[in-house]
Amino acid sequence: MNPNKSLFFIVFTCLFTLTVFSQANQEEDKLSLNSGTIDSQFEYILRKSGNFKGTNGQAYEAVKRSMLLTLRAHTNDSLKTVHKNLTETQAVVKNQAKEISDLKANLSNTQTDLDKTNSEKNNMALFGMQMSKSSYNVLMWSIIGGLLALLLFFIYKFKNSNSITHDAKKALAEIEEEFDEHRKTALEREQKVRRQLQDEINKQKKA
Repeated sequence: MNPNKSLFFIVFTCLFTLTVFSQANQEEDKLSLNSGTIDSQFEYILRKSGNFKGTNGQAYEAVKRSMLLTLRAHTNDSLKTVHKNLTETQAVVKNQAKEISDLKANLSNTQTDLDKTNSEKNNMALFGMQMSKSSYNVLMWSIIGGLLALLLFFIYKFKNSNSITHDAKKALAEIEEEFDEHRKTALEREQKVRRQLQDEINKQKKA
C-alpha cells in the first residue's frame, strides 16, 4: 500500500473523528439543567446519567438526586406558568366573550333603531295613523284632486250665477223700461182724458 495514501487515510480518519466528537460536545454544551425547555432538561439528565447492570443483568440509569429535584422544581415552575397563562387566557376569552355579547346587543339595538328609522322614513303619520308613503301620496293627491274638482265646480257655479244675474238684470232693465213706457203712455192717456173731461165741463157751463 502506498505510504502517502495510508497517511492521507489516517489524517482524514482523525479529522472526521475530531469533527464528530466536536459536534457531540457542542450539542452537549447546548443542553443545560437550568435553561432551555423541560424536554431539553430531561435530555441533559439522560446524557449525564450513568448506566449499569444489576445482579439480574437488567440495565439501570443512575441519576443524581439533586438533578431530579432541580428538574422537578423547573417542571413545577413551568406548570405554574402554564396554569397562569391558561388562567389569563381564560380571563381574556371571558372578557372577549363579554365584549362580543355587548357588541351583539349594541348591534341588535342599532338594527332595531335602523329598522325604526327606515319605518318612520317610509311611513307618514296622518291623524295619528301610520301609513306608507305611497298610500300617503295617493291620499294627498286624492284630496288635492277633490279640492281642485270642487274649485272648478264652484267656478262653474259662480260663472253660471253671474250669467243668470246678468240675464236677470237685463230682463229687469227691460221690464223697467217697458214699465216706464207703459206709465208714460198711461199718463198721456190720463192727461188726454182729463182734457176731454175739462172740455165737456166747459161746454156744459156755456150751455
